[in-house]
Amino acid sequence: MDGVRKERRGFASMSTDKQREIASKGGRAAHEKGTAHEWTPDEARAAGRKGGQISRGGRGRLVPPTVDVATLGTAHVSGVDRPASTSD
Repeated sequence: MDGVRKERRGFASMSTDKQREIASKGGRAAHEKGTAHEWTPDEARAAGRKGGQISRGGRGRLVPPTVDVATLGTAHVSGVDRPASTSD
């Protein structure tokens, strides 16, 4: 056996409707028990802002992650190792 499973198992093998039904029961149970998290407007606003900044930088497009050049060490250009330039 090559170690790769092709069949879906457990929750993933269920239909979307069945998954939704089970998740809904869990959410209702958590609220009845008093352990469910309820977002305040400020928490929701902050989370939405954070997600938007990470996914698209607030500009409607994906933004590549920024890299601090000083922490890179050496740059590999055309197979030649040289110190990373910090004067860019």
